[in-house]
Amino acid sequence: MFQPPADAYLTIADLQVGEYAEVVRYHDGTTYSANLLRLGLIPGTRFQLVRKAPLGDPAEIRFRGFALAIRPSEATALEIMRT
Repeated sequence: MFQPPADAYLTIADLQVGEYAEVVRYHDGTTYSANLLRLGLIPGTRFQLVRKAPLGDPAEIRFRGFALAIRPSEATALEIMRT
């Protein structure tokens, strides 16, 4: 399977409203990362950026049938790729 270089990964802040992305990996072991994993945002999960607040923080993503408000600044541990 093709694996792009690490600098090809994005964060939620890089997405535009309506775009889809897939979780590639987490690059830290913080409590926040563990909470996102417990919510089902595991590697391989595809999600859509539904909307952003006027200043971009927080952002709403939708995956597995529910919506989650997430601060892009806190989600920097989450590495994603557009799909």
